[in-house]
Amino acid sequence: MAHVTASVYTSHIPAVGAAIDLGKTGEPYWQPVFKGYEFSKQWMKDKKPDAIFLVYNDHATAFSLDLIPTFAIGTAAEYQPADEGWGPRPVPKVIGHPRLAAHIAQSVIQDDFDLTIVNKMEVDHGLTVPLSLICGQPEAWPCPIIPFAVNVVQYPVPSGRRCYMLGKAIRKAIDTYEEPLNVQIWGTGGMSHQLQGPRAGLINREWDNAFLDQLINDPEELSKKPHIDYVREAGSEGIELVMWLIARGAMSDAKPTVKHRFYHVPASNTAVGHLILENN
Repeated sequence: MAHVTASVYTSHIPAVGAAIDLGKTGEPYWQPVFKGYEFSKQWMKDKKPDAIFLVYNDHATAFSLDLIPTFAIGTAAEYQPADEGWGPRPVPKVIGHPRLAAHIAQSVIQDDFDLTIVNKMEVDHGLTVPLSLICGQPEAWPCPIIPFAVNVVQYPVPSGRRCYMLGKAIRKAIDTYEEPLNVQIWGTGGMSHQLQGPRAGLINREWDNAFLDQLINDPEELSKKPHIDYVREAGSEGIELVMWLIARGAMSDAKPTVKHRFYHVPASNTAVGHLILENN
């Protein structure tokens, strides 16, 4: 049967994608950011999965204020990089895994989680920047990818508890898939940042690192954290971190092995967080 072997967590800052695309990764400002992903690139080559279930949020690209699904699973055969206003990123198209995606949708919906089924959409930096950080600049991404978009843009957004329990339902779905696939689940977004208003540029190092500690050691308790704590302590866009709880919920109940942990400020106006956990 298929099984989740590891989870990957990372920020998905658009400026990081631009630095990669424009060949600026060696510049003094960006060097410390990309140095934090050197281990991850080699780890990905050594632990190449058969499929990635990638949790991210759409930035008014595939969806708009006209239609905002709380949870949307991509079931298409492929997805093109989106034009977010300056042309599509020069990255490979994303090859999907329709059969596994359909199986997950069937199982999760039968477990009482409402998902929106998406058979056609473009994917923005929320999905492509994490792939670039971990996989580099290949001619093709290393495996099929299932996009899973979460609304953390327009309130009301799902609770951390809802996301954590959804992760458990996704793990159950993957565990019942009949092919012996090695699946990774990625949670993206965050960490602390605010893009507008008088608190624009907010970074909270202490809160971010406490979040990482609790994500590793006590995700059950972390899942109970209310939205107001994210917004107050991590900024309005810090709420993206609830998506990490989906990936954490999909891990085994046993304490995972921490393969890599990285945190850095600054990168654009956002704190960069990154974590790799392996199931035992």
